[in-house]
Amino acid sequence: MKDFSTQRIAGFMMDLQSTEAERYDMALKIRDMYFNVDPDVIEDIKYGGLVFSKGQRLIGGLFFYQSHASIEFSEGASLSDPDSVLEGKGKLRRHIKVTSCEDIQNKNVSSYVKESLAQHLASS
Repeated sequence: MKDFSTQRIAGFMMDLQSTEAERYDMALKIRDMYFNVDPDVIEDIKYGGLVFSKGQRLIGGLFFYQSHASIEFSEGASLSDPDSVLEGKGKLRRHIKVTSCEDIQNKNVSSYVKESLAQHLASS
């Protein structure tokens, strides 16, 4: 697990840990996926959730709602989706809804994170 890069992120994660352990675990898993693929990913808190970027370009994010978490991909429309788990109809963005840590594995989220980072590297 990578250390939290800012006090804002540490505070966000501590709030999750103290109020909703499952969401905290989900956030740790998603963070690890990004940092395992590219340790130089930049994380921040924006729009009420965790966001991940490279340089000035937003790659994706993790946002919590009342009944689910949404793993967002800024250019998700161009991702392959063999498992048909990407949702959304926008020009670029897509997301995967998860309600548990098991969903993260069952919906093969790590493959989408890897592909989104690979696409960013290829277009840089």
